[in-house]
Formats: sequence, C-alpha cells, structure tokens
Amino acid sequence: MLRTKRIKLLALPTLVWMGALFVLPMILMLALSFMKRGTYGQVVYQFTIDNYIRIFDPLYGMIFWDTLVVAVLTTAFSILCGYPLAYYISRLEKSKQQIWLLLVMIPFWINFLVRSYAWVIILRSQGVVNTILQSLGLIDEPLTLLYNSGSVLVGMVYTLLPFMVLPIYVSLEQMDYRKLEAASDLGATPWRAFWHVTLPMTKTGVVTGSILVFVSSIGMFVVPDVMGGAKSALIGNVIQNQFLSARDWPFGSALSIILMLLSMVLIGLYFKASQAGGSKEGAA
Repeated sequence: MLRTKRIKLLALPTLVWMGALFVLPMILMLALSFMKRGTYGQVVYQFTIDNYIRIFDPLYGMIFWDTLVVAVLTTAFSILCGYPLAYYISRLEKSKQQIWLLLVMIPFWINFLVRSYAWVIILRSQGVVNTILQSLGLIDEPLTLLYNSGSVLVGMVYTLLPFMVLPIYVSLEQMDYRKLEAASDLGATPWRAFWHVTLPMTKTGVVTGSILVFVSSIGMFVVPDVMGGAKSALIGNVIQNQFLSARDWPFGSALSIILMLLSMVLIGLYFKASQAGGSKEGAA
C-alpha cells in the first residue's frame, strides 16, 4: 500500500503538467468552439452550434478527405522506408548501431522550418535535382518537383520517418532470433520466415510507429504550407489560417476538436484491427 502511494506521488507532477498544458487547453478550446465570431474578429460569448454545422460544407469535407489520404500515404511510405532501415540497423554490431541511430536522430537537431526550406532548395526549378539532371542532359526543361502533392508527401515522410524507425528498431532488438533459426531449420524461406515470424513479433513497433506518424501527419501544416504552396490545403493549414489570418477562433476551435475526435476514432479502429489480426494468428 505504501509503495503504491509513493508511485502515485511520483506520477503526480506529470499528471499536473499534462492537466495544465493539455487537458485544460482542450477544455477551453471545446468551450470556444461553441462561441460566435464578432464583426472584427473578436470572440462573442454567445452559445451556437453554427461552427460545427459549417464543417459539413462540401469544401471542408474535401479538405478532410485530402488530409486523410495524405496521412495514410505518409504512414504507408514511412513503413516501407522505415522497416528495412530499422531491420538493417538491428543486425549491425552495437557500436555501428549507435552511429546509425545517431544519423536517424540528427534531423531533430535542426530547426523544423529550416529542414522544410532545405527541400525547397533541392526541389525548386533551379534547385539541386533539376540542375544535376540538366547538366547530365537528361532533361531539357526543369521538372515541376515542388508545390504539388508529391513534394508534400516527400517532405512529410522525410520529417516523420524517425518516428517509424525507432519503435520498429526497439521491437527488432527485443525479438528472439532463435525462432528465425528454428524456422530456417524447418525449411522456411527467408521471405516466409519474415512474413510469419519477424513481422508478427515486431507488430507492436509497427503499430506504435504508425500511430505516431499518422497523428503527426494528420495535423501537419508547416510542410504543406512550405512545400505545397497554394496548391496544397490540408486541414492543419485551414486551422492555422482561421487562428492567424481569418481571426475566426471559434471555427478554428471547432475544426481542431473534430480533427482530434477523428484521430482518436481512426487510432481506435487501427488498434482493433491489429488486435483482431493478432488473435487470428494466435488461433492459427
């Protein structure tokens, strides 16, 4: 009993911190979403549900759909790029693993906005890629590599890839490789051993990384703003515009609440699908 109380006391500062900086702001935002916008952008403290009704406009429905598609594609490409990298790192010697993990973490040492503008320099019409291709004679005119959906996807995957690599690496490090040896002794090919042994045993890392990448990408606004320009408007950009430019805080708050609820629902469905898949594998 005494030990339990001590553990609760140790957790108390974290709970207070989370309550002050997460729960309380969300409550205030929820309350603000039912308020009205004044003529000059001020908040009028009168109850209304017009902000939530406005969300059902087809324009915002399309923006939500585009955001969801980009988030799913970002998560999928992050898995395709992150899993092989994490597997490669996990098979190296410990000293080399530390070097590779350091390389994965280095982008976090650089300002997020600076990294986004670096991609602008690389992909613009007179950027690094087009300059090299033209100098090699492979193209006559610069390719349109920037300010489109493809550039946004590249920037999102680059930015969020470490969130996929690290959880998968941890799962691979904790895996019992004797099971792979047993599968090989029983005649399993490397691909079958990966599909039936390695992947199920590292599913926790994949799920964790997918949630981190998906939640981060669904609310991203810096990368679409810098690399997508006016041609890429995701829900994060719309929320940013409502708070900073349109000065419609109640509507921006309503969009934020809907985005948070959508994220929670999708994460819940992802967890249920993963658990169902795991139970089927266990039954088999």
